[in-house]
Amino acid sequence: MPTYTAPTKDMQFVLHELLNVSTADTPGYSELEADFTAAVLEEAGKLASEVLSPLNTVGDSEGCVLENGVVRTPTGFRDAFEQMKEGGWTALDLPEEFGGQNMPYVLGTAVGEMFSGANQAFTMYQGLTHGAASAILVHGSDEQKATYLPNMASCQWTGTMNLTEPHCGTDLGLMRTRAEPQGDGSYKVTGQKIFISAGEHDMAENIIHLVLAKIPGGPEGIKGVSLFIVPKFMVNEDGSLGERNGVSCGKIEEKMGIHGNSTCVMNYDGATGYLLGEEHKGMRAMFTMMNEARIGVGMQGLAQAEVAYQNAVDYAKDRLQGRAVTGTENPDGPADPLIVHPDIRRSLMDQKSFIEGARAFLLWGAKMIDQSHRGGDDDAEGMVSLLTPVIKGFLTDEGFDMTILAQQVYGGHGYIEEWGMSQFARDARIAMIYEGANGVQALDLVGRKLPQNGGKPVMAFFDMVKGFIKENEGDEALKKDFLDPLKEASKHLQAAGMFFMQNGMKNPNEALAGSYDFMHLFGHVCLGLMWAQMAKAAQAALEGGASDTAFYETKLATGRYYMQRRLPATAMHLARIESGADPVMALPAEQF
Repeated sequence: MPTYTAPTKDMQFVLHELLNVSTADTPGYSELEADFTAAVLEEAGKLASEVLSPLNTVGDSEGCVLENGVVRTPTGFRDAFEQMKEGGWTALDLPEEFGGQNMPYVLGTAVGEMFSGANQAFTMYQGLTHGAASAILVHGSDEQKATYLPNMASCQWTGTMNLTEPHCGTDLGLMRTRAEPQGDGSYKVTGQKIFISAGEHDMAENIIHLVLAKIPGGPEGIKGVSLFIVPKFMVNEDGSLGERNGVSCGKIEEKMGIHGNSTCVMNYDGATGYLLGEEHKGMRAMFTMMNEARIGVGMQGLAQAEVAYQNAVDYAKDRLQGRAVTGTENPDGPADPLIVHPDIRRSLMDQKSFIEGARAFLLWGAKMIDQSHRGGDDDAEGMVSLLTPVIKGFLTDEGFDMTILAQQVYGGHGYIEEWGMSQFARDARIAMIYEGANGVQALDLVGRKLPQNGGKPVMAFFDMVKGFIKENEGDEALKKDFLDPLKEASKHLQAAGMFFMQNGMKNPNEALAGSYDFMHLFGHVCLGLMWAQMAKAAQAALEGGASDTAFYETKLATGRYYMQRRLPATAMHLARIESGADPVMALPAEQF
C-alpha cells in the first residue's frame, strides 16, 4: 500500500526562507513564527499520514453508495471527518466570529496540500465547504452569515457549488434551472445540476447548496444568472433543523477517480432557496468561490504529484533491476537498484524539480491572496488574478504528467492496482477538468487576464523578474545557473505577449490558438523565478553556516536541473505560438 509523509521541512523552507512570512507586514503574519508554523504543520502531517492516507485506497476501492436517497461514504470516512472537525482543521483560516481560527490563507494552503496529498477525495468535502462559506462571507447578508457560517466553519454542515447542467458546462448562460420569487423573500428553485462534488453524503447534519439559477424575466444569457442558498434541510429561526427541502440526489456518477467523493446528479423540485448577493449578479458571487477553488485545484495537482513521487522514490531505491553501466553499485545483490540508472534519475528529477518549484509558486500565490484580503493590497490582487489560471492550469497539467512518470518508475507493477500508483494518476486527472477546464483557463489568461487594468499586472510581473535579475547579477554562481536561464525564458514570454498584441487584434484566433502554449510558457517562467529565488535563499543559508548542508545543496542541485532541463521548454512554446492560427485552423470541420 502506498504511504504519504508530509513535506513539512520543504514547506518551512518556503514559508520562512523564501517568503519570509513572519516579517511580512500583512495583518496576522507576525504570528507565523517558525516554531508556530512547524507545530501546526507537524500536527496536520500526522493526521494526513496516520488517518487520511490509509483511507485513500479504501475510498478508491469502495467508493460511495446511494441507498434510498442517502449516500454512504467509504468505511472510515465518517470517523476521520469527526477527527478533522474536532481538531479545528476545517476552519483554519475562517474568521473567529464564526468559529474559525483566523489564520492566514497561506498556512491553510500548506495544510491543504498535506490533506489532499494524503486523500484527495476525502479532503474535497471540507474544501468545497470552505469555498461555499467564503462566498457567503463575502456576499451574504448579516442574517445569512449568522445562520450558516458557524456550522459550515465547523463542518457540522457542509457546502457545495452547483453550476453545471446536462446540456451546458462552461457556457452557463444556457442554463435552464429556474428560481421563482415567492413574495416572502424566498424562491422556488427547479432544475437539475450534474457533477456536484459532495452533493449528498452521511458525514454532516445538513448540506448547504449554492445553486446558480435564472429568475424569470431577467436578462438573457449569463447576465441573467443569480446565486441561491438552498439548504438540504430548512433552518428554523432558532437555528435548529426543520423539514427536508425539495432537493435530492438522483444518482452518483461513476468516475475515473476520486471514488471516495460523492459526485452527484442533484434534482431541485421547487426547493426553497434564498438569494445570495444581488439579482442577476450570480456569477460575481460564484466567482468568489471558483477563484478560491481554482487555487485549491492547482494545489491538488501538486499534491498528487508529491505523493506519487514519494512512492516512486522508495520503489526506485528498493527495486533491484539491471546493473549500472558505469560499474556494479550493489555487489552483494543480484542487481543494482533502479535509481542507479540515468533515465530513472531523469524521471525522478523531473518530478522533484516540478514539485518543489510548484510548492513555492502556490504558496507565493496564497501569500498574495492574504496581502489582498487582509492588507487591502490592490497590486497583489491584480497579480494573483493574473496568475490564477496559470496556477490552476499549469500545475494540474504538470501534476498529472508527474503522476504518470511516477507510475512509469514501477514498470508493469505501476499498472497493477495493488501497488496503488494508478490511483494517483486517476485522481489527478480530474483536476485538469473541473473548476474550468484547462483550455478555458488558457483562454481566460490570454483573453481577459493579460489585458486587465491596461496590462498593469503582467507588466508588474515582468518588472519583478527584471528587478530580481538586476539585483543579483553580481553573484556569478547565481547568474550563470539561474539568472541567465530566467532572463532568456522571460524574453520568450514577452515575445509571446508581443505576438498576441501585434496579431490578435486583427485576428483573435492568432492569440487563442497559442493560448495553451502561453499558459505553459508562463508557468515555466513562474517556476524559473521561484527556483532562482530559492537558490538565492539556499546559498545564503550555506554561507551563513546552516547545519543541514545536505538540504540546501540538494535544493541548489534540483534548481539547476529545472533551469537546464525543464525551463528551455519556453523556446518550444514560443515557436508554437509564433506559428499562428493557420496550422491549427487549416482543416474544415468535415475533414477531421
